[in-house]
Amino acid sequence: MSDDSSAVSLEEKVANLPTSPGVYIYRDKGESVLYVGKAKKLRNRVRSYFQDSRPQDGRIRTMVSKIDDIEVVVTDSEAEALILENNLIKQYQPRYNIMYRDDKSYPYICITKETKPRVFPTRTVIKDGSKYYGPYDSVGAMKRMLETIRKAFGLCTCAVSQKTIDKTRGVPKWHSCFDDYLENCSGDWDDEVYQSTIYKVDRMLNGKTDQLIRELKDEMQIASDALAYEEAAQIRDSLEAVQHYSKRMKMVVSQKVDRDVFAIRKDEEIGEACGVLFKIREGKMIGKFHRFLKNIEGLSMGEMLQSFVEDYYTGQYTAAIPDEVYLSHEIEDVEPLEQYLHQEKGKIVPVHVPQIGEKKQLIKMAQSNAKLHLNERALVKEKAERNRIPHAVKELKEHLKLDRLPRRIECFDNSNLQGSDPVASMVCFVDAKPRKSSYKRFNIKTVEGPDDFASMKEILTRRYSRVQKDGEQIPDLIIVDGGKGQLSASVEALKEIDFYGECEIIGLAKRLEEVFLPGMSDPIMIPKKSSALKLLQHARDEAHRFAINFHRQKRSKRTVKTELLDIDGVGKKTVQKLLMEFGSVKKIKKAKKEELQLSIGKSIGEKVYNYFAD
Repeated sequence: MSDDSSAVSLEEKVANLPTSPGVYIYRDKGESVLYVGKAKKLRNRVRSYFQDSRPQDGRIRTMVSKIDDIEVVVTDSEAEALILENNLIKQYQPRYNIMYRDDKSYPYICITKETKPRVFPTRTVIKDGSKYYGPYDSVGAMKRMLETIRKAFGLCTCAVSQKTIDKTRGVPKWHSCFDDYLENCSGDWDDEVYQSTIYKVDRMLNGKTDQLIRELKDEMQIASDALAYEEAAQIRDSLEAVQHYSKRMKMVVSQKVDRDVFAIRKDEEIGEACGVLFKIREGKMIGKFHRFLKNIEGLSMGEMLQSFVEDYYTGQYTAAIPDEVYLSHEIEDVEPLEQYLHQEKGKIVPVHVPQIGEKKQLIKMAQSNAKLHLNERALVKEKAERNRIPHAVKELKEHLKLDRLPRRIECFDNSNLQGSDPVASMVCFVDAKPRKSSYKRFNIKTVEGPDDFASMKEILTRRYSRVQKDGEQIPDLIIVDGGKGQLSASVEALKEIDFYGECEIIGLAKRLEEVFLPGMSDPIMIPKKSSALKLLQHARDEAHRFAINFHRQKRSKRTVKTELLDIDGVGKKTVQKLLMEFGSVKKIKKAKKEELQLSIGKSIGEKVYNYFAD
């Protein structure tokens, strides 16, 4: 940064930003790019990040705290901003933008921009005027398409350039073609025939098989009428190959319309989402494509889907624009995308979320595919991590002298306010990481007053009675929040249900972070800098947070109900009816008298209205 720019405060920069469309870049003190975004009005968008009233998740708050400088690029339109944003994200790979796993690894089929264009597979997209078709979800799908092209048109599909072939020496040894197609690389084809063949290959790669079949039938008839039977036979073979390929494509909609269908699913466990694209041409699915999205914490489904869709269209240099685009979720700012599609297509391309009919079924099908890919991804991750036991887990086993590695840990905590609304929580850690899908919340049912020992005894009894009954997975280690007394109550509970000894159990005292084990009078002191202690603290703190949040929710609901029950003539059933109808006490307070009377009757409705009006 220059001296002049560093003299201007961040607040001044934000206040003086233009209201034009464009792209903004956030940098930290080391000038590393934190985030790249686009905006219809730069000033409004950037300013919103620094307003206290804007709800922000922890990820965004952390990013904002690191912003040291803002750079903007003004564009003429939102479509230009969309393209520039995508290019800059790929260039800088900012840590707070959505990232994609195995980027740039998908196969394409290329038709080169040459006098005699070549058709070949590639993973490298070069901006040289060539056409690229794909990306293909798998190499197998791409190879099947290339084989169809060879069978249908007798065209070479290797990557050998005519310029590299010395006709006096023949085809080089590294040449990859089948022997049947070697002569095609020499460039001896008639120019007109060759260009016509490339045109047909282009139509096939774009899914225009119905039209191609009609054209081939016409050509065969013309050749037959001209008594060119050999030529007619060759066209017949091409026709049969194209028809065979067309039949293999699944007809998914009755209307022969070109459309792209995008869907998104998220897996909280692995912290990734999967975007799926169905490419439908002439009513048939000609291909599908998926990508895994990471760095998605705190983002809505719409935000993730928007990133996937925009990256697809702006990231492919020759991506064919369909007549319609369907989405599984609404996206916040659809205008730049619509503008870009209109610009590329030359006509309006509707972008919407279907609600009924076969269009909605297409969305469900795409979402099912996304879920399948996420499940497979989770299995791959699980297998990869199975042999990668975290150091903290190994260290914890050594410090506590456990018989087995504590790979699955269940940690418990109580929460109450002077004995009111007592609750408890259980959090689960697998290989030192929280597994939130396994978290449990408990309402204390049998204990009156602030008795933490009895509360812990109750929830452990309930939890592990259920584990025994339902055959659920037994943890390797149980942690209770508390010292020797809490641990003794917990051990007694496990013994009463004949569960003690199934796994290890410890107590973790807050004051000195002492670890108590059953049958030992003195605690174990784990070194403060140890990763094992940090794991125990993380589990204990997470259980405490989870319990506190549950307690607050319960207390809030009770307070709300108590306030309504203070109104003369209002009982529990009326309270439930009001909350079902209006959603919250705040909305009940703002409701008109007629609305309340319509919901709970004229007399009671008037009482509720007057209560809050006073």
